[in-house]
Amino acid sequence: MTGVRVAKPYTGTVVIKRAGASSIDGYFNPYPIQPHYGPQMSIQNPSGWLSMQATGAGVPVTEESALGSTAFFRGVSVIASTIATLPLKSYRTASDGARDQVPSVFDNPGAQFFTPFEWTELIMVHLVMHGNAYLLHLYSPSGTLVGFFPLHPKLVHPEWVCDETGKIVGKRFKTNVDGLDTYYDESQMTQIMGLGCDGLRGLSILTLARNAIGTGLAGDLAAARMFASGMLIGGLVTTDDESLSKEDGQALIADLKARLTGSNNAGDIALVNASLKFSPWTMSAEDAQFLESRQYQVEEISRLLGVPKVLLAEDGASSWGTGIGQLLSYMQKTTLVPWTERFQQRLSRLLAAPRHVEFDYAGLLRGTPMEQTQLLAAQLAAGIIDTDEARASLNLPPKTAAIAVDATGTPTLPATQEN
Repeated sequence: MTGVRVAKPYTGTVVIKRAGASSIDGYFNPYPIQPHYGPQMSIQNPSGWLSMQATGAGVPVTEESALGSTAFFRGVSVIASTIATLPLKSYRTASDGARDQVPSVFDNPGAQFFTPFEWTELIMVHLVMHGNAYLLHLYSPSGTLVGFFPLHPKLVHPEWVCDETGKIVGKRFKTNVDGLDTYYDESQMTQIMGLGCDGLRGLSILTLARNAIGTGLAGDLAAARMFASGMLIGGLVTTDDESLSKEDGQALIADLKARLTGSNNAGDIALVNASLKFSPWTMSAEDAQFLESRQYQVEEISRLLGVPKVLLAEDGASSWGTGIGQLLSYMQKTTLVPWTERFQQRLSRLLAAPRHVEFDYAGLLRGTPMEQTQLLAAQLAAGIIDTDEARASLNLPPKTAAIAVDATGTPTLPATQEN
């Protein structure tokens, strides 16, 4: 990491609140602290990162196998990639409520390791799949905070930190390098936590919904085996001639294929010099029910991730209301905003007040050119914005440019306006 150093491990004296603790700051804790789910992983030996989770369907669920489900991959990708397209901006709020955009470390949070899009997308993948994201602080040689390196959630184990009286005063984060436990405090590592029950860590959808995901994966395997070894034929040809030899039968089938199949034989009349009976091979009720069960798995993934089925490309799903605009607005309010709020509120704590970070949804929610023009016209008529502000929202230069003057004070016109 040339030019960048990682936060030094935490070496302070702490008391760790272990499993079975029953109070937090004098209040009853209904969720006694338990060890982190899964075995301790090592950065130098990451073979256990993709640990298997047993399922009722008999198919192990790992990161790779779960993303092998097309619906799950698409759902995670829609959430992570969409949020990654939103600009992450820093603002300073004045005492009168006005705010100005200001530069901060979040203009390039991945330092030289990640682009802003890659950085946000990776963090969102960690959050959606594991319920946690851990950001290791990066510093310049002079000690300035210059970025954050996302660590895989399997590599980090959060623990409560208590003082000598047993009062919780914060968290620390344990990682493992070369078989040695390394600890970082909250000034050296930041945790963004998803939905959880104990306040220590978020819940992993790969763990909680492994049966639903595993059932879908089992359906994929069953479908693959059906195509590999199933009886997927168009029909059966039978004859009452019991003396027909195997060679004659193969020659008859070859002749039928040559006469009846292919686009060149469409609409033609075939003459077969034999007494044959053709029986179409139709889909059984069990096969039809199997296909319906696979469609149901897409609904399960949609329900788990909060992504509308139409965005998972499910057959039969269609946009509702007045179209995709309302669909994106619905998804923004119920799925994207909760994720970005977790992101914003945690990262804003890393900036000195009254500064904060915020995702800009303007580009995502921008309407059609006609809708945008009508909105700008209404805002102009109401005096909310002026002409130059309206043009700036359309990425156009100001219409009222400053007039230049020469050495004698005489106004000069642009070259396009002279003569």
